[in-house]
Amino acid sequence: DIPFETFLGFDGDKVPDIDLNFSGEDQPSAHLDVRDIFGEEYAFRAGTVGTVAAKTAYGFVKGYERDYGKFYRDAEVERLAQGAAGVKRTTGQHPGGIVVIPNYMDVYDFTPVQYPADDVTAEWQTTHFNFHDIDENVLKLDVLGHDDPTMIRKLQDLSGIDPNEIPMDDEGVMALFSGTDVLGVTPEQIGTPTGMLGIPEFGTNFVRGMVDETHPTTFAELLQLSGLSHGTDVWLGNAQDLIKQGIADLSTVIGCRDDIMVYLMHAGLEPKMAFTIMERVRKGLWLKISEEERNGYIEAMKANKVPEWYIESCGKIKYMFPKAHAAAYVMMALRVAYFKVHHPIYYYCAYFSIRAKAFDIKTMGAGLDAIKRRMEEIAEKRKNNEASNVEIDLYTTLEIVNEMWERGFKFGKLDLYRSDATEFIIDGDTLIPPFVAMDGLGENVAKQLVRAREEGEFLS
Repeated sequence: DIPFETFLGFDGDKVPDIDLNFSGEDQPSAHLDVRDIFGEEYAFRAGTVGTVAAKTAYGFVKGYERDYGKFYRDAEVERLAQGAAGVKRTTGQHPGGIVVIPNYMDVYDFTPVQYPADDVTAEWQTTHFNFHDIDENVLKLDVLGHDDPTMIRKLQDLSGIDPNEIPMDDEGVMALFSGTDVLGVTPEQIGTPTGMLGIPEFGTNFVRGMVDETHPTTFAELLQLSGLSHGTDVWLGNAQDLIKQGIADLSTVIGCRDDIMVYLMHAGLEPKMAFTIMERVRKGLWLKISEEERNGYIEAMKANKVPEWYIESCGKIKYMFPKAHAAAYVMMALRVAYFKVHHPIYYYCAYFSIRAKAFDIKTMGAGLDAIKRRMEEIAEKRKNNEASNVEIDLYTTLEIVNEMWERGFKFGKLDLYRSDATEFIIDGDTLIPPFVAMDGLGENVAKQLVRAREEGEFLS
Protein backbone atom coordinates (compact mmCIF):
# COMPACT_ATOMS: atom_id res chain seq x y z
CA ASP A 1 0.00 0.00 0.00
CA ILE A 2 2.34 2.71 -1.26
CA PRO A 3 0.24 5.14 -3.34
CA PHE A 4 2.07 6.53 -6.37
CA GLU A 5 0.82 10.00 -5.40
CA THR A 6 3.26 10.01 -2.46
CA PHE A 7 6.04 10.12 -5.05
CA LEU A 8 4.84 12.77 -7.52
CA GLY A 9 1.63 14.19 -6.04
CA PHE A 10 -1.87 14.03 -7.51
CA ASP A 11 -1.15 16.31 -10.44
CA GLY A 12 2.55 15.61 -10.90
CA ASP A 13 3.27 18.82 -8.99
CA LYS A 14 5.30 17.34 -6.10
CA VAL A 15 9.11 17.37 -6.25
CA PRO A 16 10.02 13.67 -5.85
CA ASP A 17 12.27 12.67 -2.95
CA ILE A 18 14.70 10.05 -4.28
CA ASP A 19 17.22 8.51 -1.86
CA LEU A 20 19.60 5.81 -3.10
CA ASN A 21 21.82 3.94 -0.64
CA PHE A 22 25.11 2.59 -1.96
CA SER A 23 28.06 1.00 -0.24
CA GLY A 24 30.24 3.76 1.16
CA GLU A 25 33.12 2.24 -0.81
CA ASP A 26 31.22 2.70 -4.10
CA GLN A 27 29.54 6.05 -3.40
CA PRO A 28 32.03 8.16 -5.43
CA SER A 29 31.57 5.84 -8.43
CA ALA A 30 27.78 6.08 -8.08
CA HIS A 31 28.03 9.89 -8.11
CA LEU A 32 30.04 9.79 -11.34
CA ASP A 33 27.54 7.35 -12.88
CA VAL A 34 24.73 9.84 -12.19
CA ARG A 35 26.73 12.56 -13.94
CA ASP A 36 27.39 10.27 -16.91
CA ILE A 37 23.66 9.49 -17.21
CA PHE A 38 22.39 13.08 -17.10
CA GLY A 39 25.41 14.90 -18.52
CA GLU A 40 28.08 17.07 -16.93
CA GLU A 41 26.18 20.27 -17.74
CA TYR A 42 23.02 19.00 -15.98
CA ALA A 43 24.35 17.33 -12.79
CA PHE A 44 25.95 19.30 -9.94
CA ARG A 45 26.73 18.66 -6.29
CA ALA A 46 24.24 20.32 -3.95
CA GLY A 47 25.97 23.33 -2.42
CA THR A 48 25.76 24.37 1.21
CA VAL A 49 26.43 27.77 2.78
CA GLY A 50 27.98 27.85 6.25
CA THR A 51 26.84 30.85 8.28
CA VAL A 52 27.80 32.50 11.56
CA ALA A 53 26.02 30.77 14.46
CA ALA A 54 24.26 32.84 17.14
CA LYS A 55 26.80 31.93 19.85
CA THR A 56 29.70 32.71 17.52
CA ALA A 57 28.18 36.11 16.72
CA TYR A 58 27.87 36.78 20.46
CA GLY A 59 31.56 35.91 20.80
CA PHE A 60 32.43 38.35 18.00
CA VAL A 61 30.69 41.19 19.85
CA LYS A 62 32.33 40.38 23.19
CA GLY A 63 35.70 40.12 21.44
CA TYR A 64 35.17 43.54 19.85
CA GLU A 65 34.34 44.96 23.28
CA ARG A 66 37.55 43.53 24.73
CA ASP A 67 39.82 44.57 21.84
CA TYR A 68 38.55 48.16 21.60
CA GLY A 69 37.83 48.87 25.26
CA LYS A 70 34.09 49.19 24.70
CA PHE A 71 31.25 48.28 27.02
CA TYR A 72 27.75 47.55 25.72
CA ARG A 73 24.57 46.84 27.63
CA ASP A 74 23.21 43.30 27.27
CA ALA A 75 20.44 44.48 24.96
CA GLU A 76 22.97 46.16 22.65
CA VAL A 77 25.19 43.06 22.66
CA GLU A 78 22.16 41.02 21.64
CA ARG A 79 21.26 43.50 18.88
CA LEU A 80 24.77 43.50 17.42
CA ALA A 81 25.00 39.71 17.64
CA GLN A 82 21.74 39.35 15.73
CA GLY A 83 23.21 41.49 12.97
CA ALA A 84 26.18 39.14 12.57
CA ALA A 85 24.28 35.85 12.99
CA GLY A 86 23.43 34.15 9.71
CA VAL A 87 26.15 35.92 7.70
CA LYS A 88 27.92 33.66 5.18
CA ARG A 89 31.27 32.27 6.36
CA THR A 90 32.08 29.45 3.96
CA THR A 91 30.67 27.18 1.28
CA GLY A 92 30.59 23.40 1.10
CA GLN A 93 28.69 20.54 -0.45
CA HIS A 94 26.04 18.06 0.65
CA PRO A 95 27.67 14.66 1.31
CA GLY A 96 25.36 12.83 -1.09
CA GLY A 97 23.14 15.39 -2.80
CA ILE A 98 23.26 15.80 -6.58
CA VAL A 99 21.12 18.47 -8.25
CA VAL A 100 19.72 17.45 -11.65
CA ILE A 101 18.74 20.22 -14.10
CA PRO A 102 16.08 19.50 -16.79
CA ASN A 103 17.80 18.88 -20.14
CA TYR A 104 15.79 21.63 -21.85
CA MET A 105 16.99 24.28 -19.39
CA ASP A 106 20.28 25.75 -18.23
CA VAL A 107 21.70 25.53 -14.70
CA TYR A 108 21.97 29.35 -14.71
CA ASP A 109 18.18 29.52 -14.93
CA PHE A 110 18.27 28.39 -11.29
CA THR A 111 21.63 29.16 -9.71
CA PRO A 112 25.23 30.16 -10.38
CA VAL A 113 27.73 27.32 -9.97
CA GLN A 114 31.17 27.24 -8.40
CA TYR A 115 33.99 24.97 -7.35
CA PRO A 116 33.92 24.02 -3.65
CA ALA A 117 36.30 26.17 -1.58
CA ASP A 118 37.47 27.82 -4.86
CA ASP A 119 39.38 24.66 -5.82
CA VAL A 120 39.27 24.74 -9.64
CA THR A 121 40.84 21.26 -9.77
CA ALA A 122 37.86 19.71 -7.93
CA GLU A 123 36.02 16.94 -9.74
CA TRP A 124 32.57 18.47 -9.18
CA GLN A 125 31.04 21.91 -9.38
CA THR A 126 28.43 22.85 -6.77
CA THR A 127 25.39 25.10 -6.75
CA HIS A 128 26.37 28.56 -5.50
CA PHE A 129 23.09 29.00 -3.66
CA ASN A 130 22.30 26.85 -0.65
CA PHE A 131 20.30 23.97 -2.07
CA HIS A 132 17.41 24.55 0.34
CA ASP A 133 16.82 27.90 -1.35
CA ILE A 134 16.04 26.21 -4.68
CA ASP A 135 14.74 22.78 -3.62
CA GLU A 136 11.20 23.53 -4.80
CA ASN A 137 12.47 24.21 -8.33
CA VAL A 138 14.90 21.39 -9.13
CA LEU A 139 15.33 17.70 -8.41
CA LYS A 140 17.93 16.54 -5.89
CA LEU A 141 19.04 12.92 -5.80
CA ASP A 142 20.46 11.76 -2.47
CA VAL A 143 23.13 9.23 -3.48
CA LEU A 144 24.27 8.20 -0.02
CA GLY A 145 27.02 6.00 1.35
CA HIS A 146 25.77 3.32 3.74
CA ASP A 147 27.34 0.43 5.67
CA ASP A 148 24.48 -2.02 5.02
CA PRO A 149 25.11 -2.58 1.29
CA THR A 150 28.82 -3.03 2.10
CA MET A 151 27.92 -5.64 4.71
CA ILE A 152 25.51 -7.46 2.39
CA ARG A 153 28.20 -7.65 -0.29
CA LYS A 154 30.70 -8.99 2.26
CA LEU A 155 28.19 -11.65 3.36
CA GLN A 156 27.55 -12.63 -0.25
CA ASP A 157 31.29 -12.97 -0.91
CA LEU A 158 31.78 -15.10 2.22
CA SER A 159 28.77 -17.39 1.72
CA GLY A 160 28.06 -17.40 -2.02
CA ILE A 161 24.39 -16.70 -1.20
CA ASP A 162 22.56 -14.20 -3.43
CA PRO A 163 20.90 -11.71 -1.03
CA ASN A 164 18.00 -11.27 -3.47
CA GLU A 165 17.10 -14.93 -2.92
CA ILE A 166 16.77 -14.56 0.86
CA PRO A 167 13.08 -14.93 1.90
CA MET A 168 11.42 -12.05 3.73
CA ASP A 169 9.32 -14.38 5.88
CA ASP A 170 11.92 -16.82 7.21
CA GLU A 171 10.62 -18.32 10.49
CA GLY A 172 14.02 -18.27 12.15
CA VAL A 173 14.54 -14.61 11.34
CA MET A 174 11.08 -13.63 12.57
CA ALA A 175 11.77 -15.55 15.80
CA LEU A 176 14.58 -13.06 16.56
CA PHE A 177 11.95 -10.40 17.26
CA SER A 178 10.25 -12.39 20.01
CA GLY A 179 13.06 -14.19 21.83
CA THR A 180 16.57 -15.60 21.79
CA ASP A 181 15.88 -19.35 21.45
CA VAL A 182 16.68 -19.34 17.73
CA LEU A 183 20.23 -18.22 18.61
CA GLY A 184 20.64 -21.05 21.12
CA VAL A 185 21.13 -18.68 24.06
CA THR A 186 19.03 -17.27 26.90
CA PRO A 187 18.17 -13.59 27.45
CA GLU A 188 20.30 -13.66 30.60
CA GLN A 189 23.36 -14.76 28.63
CA ILE A 190 23.24 -11.86 26.16
CA GLY A 191 21.52 -9.24 28.33
CA THR A 192 18.48 -8.62 26.12
CA PRO A 193 15.14 -10.43 25.70
CA THR A 194 15.31 -10.61 21.88
CA GLY A 195 17.93 -11.41 19.25
CA MET A 196 18.09 -7.88 17.84
CA LEU A 197 21.70 -7.05 18.75
CA GLY A 198 23.63 -5.93 15.68
CA ILE A 199 20.66 -5.95 13.29
CA PRO A 200 20.58 -2.68 11.30
CA GLU A 201 17.67 -0.40 12.21
CA PHE A 202 16.53 -2.72 15.02
CA GLY A 203 19.67 -3.04 17.15
CA THR A 204 19.59 0.30 19.01
CA ASN A 205 18.34 0.48 22.60
CA PHE A 206 15.40 2.65 21.52
CA VAL A 207 14.12 0.28 18.81
CA ARG A 208 14.85 -2.83 20.89
CA GLY A 209 12.57 -1.31 23.54
CA MET A 210 9.87 -0.83 20.89
CA VAL A 211 10.25 -4.46 19.80
CA ASP A 212 9.94 -5.64 23.43
CA GLU A 213 6.66 -3.69 23.77
CA THR A 214 5.07 -4.66 20.46
CA HIS A 215 6.37 -8.17 19.55
CA PRO A 216 6.12 -7.84 15.74
CA THR A 217 5.51 -11.08 13.84
CA THR A 218 5.03 -9.97 10.22
CA PHE A 219 6.84 -7.92 7.59
CA ALA A 220 4.04 -5.33 7.69
CA GLU A 221 4.50 -4.85 11.44
CA LEU A 222 8.25 -4.42 10.98
CA LEU A 223 7.46 -1.68 8.44
CA GLN A 224 5.32 0.00 11.08
CA LEU A 225 8.16 -0.19 13.60
CA SER A 226 10.61 1.34 11.13
CA GLY A 227 8.23 4.22 10.46
CA LEU A 228 7.53 4.74 14.15
CA SER A 229 11.22 4.77 15.07
CA HIS A 230 12.23 7.29 12.39
CA GLY A 231 9.33 9.69 12.82
CA THR A 232 9.20 12.62 15.25
CA ASP A 233 6.47 12.49 17.94
CA VAL A 234 5.02 9.44 16.22
CA TRP A 235 5.93 6.85 18.88
CA LEU A 236 6.73 8.63 22.16
CA GLY A 237 3.66 10.26 23.63
CA ASN A 238 1.59 9.03 20.72
CA ALA A 239 1.44 5.48 19.30
CA GLN A 240 3.20 4.04 22.36
CA ASP A 241 0.46 5.34 24.67
CA LEU A 242 -2.33 4.16 22.34
CA ILE A 243 -0.89 0.63 22.34
CA LYS A 244 -0.33 0.58 26.13
CA GLN A 245 -3.91 1.73 26.76
CA GLY A 246 -5.31 -0.90 24.40
CA ILE A 247 -6.92 1.75 22.19
CA ALA A 248 -4.99 0.57 19.12
CA ASP A 249 -2.37 -2.04 18.23
CA LEU A 250 0.81 -2.04 16.17
CA SER A 251 -1.07 -2.64 12.92
CA THR A 252 -3.62 0.17 13.41
CA VAL A 253 -1.54 3.08 14.77
CA ILE A 254 -0.11 5.60 12.29
CA GLY A 255 3.37 4.36 11.36
CA CYS A 256 4.33 5.71 7.93
CA ARG A 257 3.03 8.76 6.07
CA ASP A 258 1.47 6.60 3.32
CA ASP A 259 -0.76 4.90 5.92
CA ILE A 260 -2.71 8.12 6.47
CA MET A 261 -3.70 8.51 2.83
CA VAL A 262 -4.59 4.83 2.38
CA TYR A 263 -6.57 4.65 5.63
CA LEU A 264 -8.55 7.84 4.95
CA MET A 265 -9.39 6.73 1.40
CA HIS A 266 -10.64 3.39 2.74
CA ALA A 267 -12.68 5.32 5.31
CA GLY A 268 -14.40 7.19 2.48
CA LEU A 269 -12.60 10.53 2.13
CA GLU A 270 -11.92 11.95 -1.32
CA PRO A 271 -8.45 10.86 -2.53
CA LYS A 272 -7.28 14.45 -3.01
CA MET A 273 -8.30 15.42 0.53
CA ALA A 274 -6.73 12.23 1.95
CA PHE A 275 -3.49 13.14 0.17
CA THR A 276 -3.58 16.74 1.43
CA ILE A 277 -4.17 15.64 5.04
CA MET A 278 -1.22 13.23 4.75
CA GLU A 279 1.01 16.06 3.47
CA ARG A 280 -0.06 18.38 6.29
CA VAL A 281 0.53 15.75 8.97
CA ARG A 282 3.85 14.36 7.70
CA LYS A 283 5.44 17.82 7.67
CA GLY A 284 4.16 18.69 11.15
CA LEU A 285 1.86 21.39 9.75
CA TRP A 286 -1.41 20.12 11.26
CA LEU A 287 -1.42 22.73 14.04
CA LYS A 288 0.14 25.46 11.85
CA ILE A 289 -2.54 25.60 9.15
CA SER A 290 -5.55 27.86 9.60
CA GLU A 291 -8.19 26.71 12.05
CA GLU A 292 -10.76 26.87 9.26
CA GLU A 293 -8.75 24.50 7.04
CA ARG A 294 -8.03 22.10 9.93
CA ASN A 295 -11.67 22.02 11.04
CA GLY A 296 -12.71 21.18 7.49
CA TYR A 297 -10.45 18.13 7.52
CA ILE A 298 -11.63 17.08 10.99
CA GLU A 299 -15.31 17.35 9.99
CA ALA A 300 -14.66 15.24 6.88
CA MET A 301 -12.88 12.59 8.96
CA LYS A 302 -15.62 12.51 11.60
CA ALA A 303 -18.28 12.29 8.87
CA ASN A 304 -16.54 9.13 7.63
CA LYS A 305 -16.31 7.64 11.16
CA VAL A 306 -12.56 8.11 11.61
CA PRO A 307 -11.93 7.53 15.37
CA GLU A 308 -11.20 10.50 17.63
CA TRP A 309 -7.88 8.95 18.76
CA TYR A 310 -6.72 8.81 15.13
CA ILE A 311 -7.47 12.51 14.59
CA GLU A 312 -5.66 13.43 17.84
CA SER A 313 -2.69 11.28 16.83
CA CYS A 314 -2.38 13.23 13.56
CA GLY A 315 -2.18 16.48 15.51
CA LYS A 316 0.84 15.35 17.57
CA ILE A 317 3.07 14.31 14.66
CA LYS A 318 6.02 16.54 13.66
CA TYR A 319 7.58 14.35 10.94
CA MET A 320 6.68 11.02 9.31
CA PHE A 321 8.84 8.47 7.51
CA PRO A 322 7.90 7.32 3.96
CA LYS A 323 6.90 3.66 3.68
CA ALA A 324 9.16 3.06 0.66
CA HIS A 325 12.17 4.12 2.71
CA ALA A 326 11.04 1.93 5.61
CA ALA A 327 10.59 -1.04 3.25
CA ALA A 328 14.15 -0.67 1.94
CA TYR A 329 15.55 -0.56 5.49
CA VAL A 330 13.50 -3.54 6.69
CA MET A 331 14.45 -5.69 3.70
CA MET A 332 18.12 -4.95 4.34
CA ALA A 333 17.72 -5.73 8.04
CA LEU A 334 16.03 -9.07 7.34
CA ARG A 335 18.79 -10.09 4.93
CA VAL A 336 21.45 -9.38 7.54
CA ALA A 337 19.36 -11.16 10.20
CA TYR A 338 19.14 -14.23 7.95
CA PHE A 339 22.90 -14.64 8.12
CA LYS A 340 22.93 -14.05 11.88
CA VAL A 341 20.50 -16.94 12.35
CA HIS A 342 21.64 -19.41 9.68
CA HIS A 343 25.30 -18.52 8.98
CA PRO A 344 26.52 -16.93 12.23
CA ILE A 345 30.30 -17.01 11.68
CA TYR A 346 29.85 -15.14 8.38
CA TYR A 347 27.62 -12.61 10.10
CA TYR A 348 30.07 -11.92 12.93
CA CYS A 349 32.98 -11.67 10.50
CA ALA A 350 31.13 -9.09 8.39
CA TYR A 351 29.83 -7.17 11.43
CA PHE A 352 33.23 -6.71 13.05
CA SER A 353 34.92 -5.95 9.72
CA ILE A 354 32.44 -3.24 8.68
CA ARG A 355 30.18 -1.95 11.46
CA ALA A 356 32.18 -2.16 14.70
CA LYS A 357 33.80 1.17 15.64
CA ALA A 358 35.99 0.27 18.63
CA PHE A 359 37.95 -2.80 19.71
CA ASP A 360 39.71 -4.16 22.78
CA ILE A 361 41.55 -7.16 21.34
CA LYS A 362 42.86 -8.35 24.70
CA THR A 363 39.38 -8.45 26.26
CA MET A 364 37.68 -9.83 23.14
CA GLY A 365 39.97 -12.85 23.10
CA ALA A 366 40.09 -13.43 26.87
CA GLY A 367 36.76 -15.25 27.26
CA LEU A 368 33.30 -14.55 28.63
CA ASP A 369 34.29 -13.57 32.18
CA ALA A 370 36.67 -10.86 30.96
CA ILE A 371 34.14 -9.59 28.40
CA LYS A 372 31.28 -9.33 30.91
CA ARG A 373 33.56 -7.70 33.48
CA ARG A 374 34.66 -5.03 30.98
CA MET A 375 31.03 -4.40 29.99
CA GLU A 376 30.09 -3.91 33.64
CA GLU A 377 32.93 -1.40 34.07
CA ILE A 378 31.75 0.65 31.10
CA ALA A 379 28.08 0.39 32.17
CA GLU A 380 29.02 1.80 35.59
CA LYS A 381 30.89 4.68 33.95
CA ARG A 382 27.90 5.41 31.71
CA LYS A 383 25.62 5.63 34.75
CA ASN A 384 27.89 8.34 36.14
CA ASN A 385 28.32 10.05 32.74
CA GLU A 386 32.04 9.28 32.87
CA ALA A 387 32.31 7.00 29.82
CA SER A 388 34.19 8.34 26.79
CA ASN A 389 32.77 8.08 23.26
CA VAL A 390 35.28 5.32 22.51
CA GLU A 391 34.10 3.35 25.56
CA ILE A 392 30.46 3.77 24.51
CA ASP A 393 31.33 2.42 21.04
CA LEU A 394 33.34 -0.38 22.66
CA TYR A 395 30.34 -1.38 24.79
CA THR A 396 28.27 -1.83 21.61
CA THR A 397 31.05 -3.99 20.14
CA LEU A 398 31.34 -6.06 23.33
CA GLU A 399 27.59 -6.78 23.31
CA ILE A 400 28.08 -8.58 19.98
CA VAL A 401 31.36 -10.15 21.15
CA ASN A 402 29.60 -11.55 24.23
CA GLU A 403 26.76 -12.94 22.10
CA MET A 404 29.25 -14.53 19.71
CA TRP A 405 31.12 -16.29 22.54
CA GLU A 406 27.82 -17.44 24.10
CA ARG A 407 26.91 -19.03 20.75
CA GLY A 408 30.12 -21.07 20.72
CA PHE A 409 32.44 -18.94 18.60
CA LYS A 410 35.61 -17.19 19.73
CA PHE A 411 38.36 -14.74 18.83
CA GLY A 412 41.89 -15.76 18.03
CA LYS A 413 45.02 -13.69 18.49
CA LEU A 414 46.53 -11.26 16.04
CA ASP A 415 48.74 -13.24 13.68
CA LEU A 416 51.67 -11.47 12.05
CA TYR A 417 51.48 -13.78 9.03
CA ARG A 418 47.71 -14.34 8.75
CA SER A 419 45.88 -11.23 9.97
CA ASP A 420 44.46 -8.94 7.28
CA ALA A 421 45.01 -5.19 7.37
CA THR A 422 41.36 -4.20 7.91
CA GLU A 423 39.08 -7.26 7.90
CA PHE A 424 38.52 -10.20 10.23
CA ILE A 425 39.40 -13.66 8.88
CA ILE A 426 37.41 -16.85 9.53
CA ASP A 427 39.35 -19.85 10.87
CA GLY A 428 36.81 -22.59 11.64
CA ASP A 429 34.75 -21.27 14.57
CA THR A 430 37.31 -18.56 15.31
CA LEU A 431 37.79 -15.01 14.01
CA ILE A 432 41.33 -13.72 13.56
CA PRO A 433 41.47 -9.94 14.14
CA PRO A 434 42.97 -7.50 11.60
CA PHE A 435 45.88 -5.19 12.38
CA VAL A 436 43.64 -2.09 12.57
CA ALA A 437 41.97 -3.62 15.63
CA MET A 438 45.18 -2.89 17.56
CA ASP A 439 44.82 0.25 19.64
CA GLY A 440 46.55 3.18 17.96
CA LEU A 441 47.38 1.37 14.71
CA GLY A 442 45.88 3.16 11.70
CA GLU A 443 44.73 1.73 8.39
CA ASN A 444 47.75 2.97 6.42
CA VAL A 445 50.24 1.39 8.83
CA ALA A 446 48.20 -1.84 8.80
CA LYS A 447 48.40 -1.98 5.01
CA GLN A 448 52.15 -1.31 5.13
CA LEU A 449 52.53 -4.28 7.50
CA VAL A 450 50.73 -6.56 5.05
CA ARG A 451 52.85 -5.32 2.14
CA ALA A 452 56.06 -5.84 4.13
CA ARG A 453 54.92 -9.37 5.05
CA GLU A 454 54.50 -10.24 1.39
CA GLU A 455 58.13 -9.35 0.73
CA GLY A 456 59.44 -12.05 3.04
CA GLU A 457 59.71 -13.35 6.61
CA PHE A 458 60.25 -10.90 9.47
CA LEU A 459 63.65 -11.56 11.07
CA SER A 460 63.60 -9.02 13.89
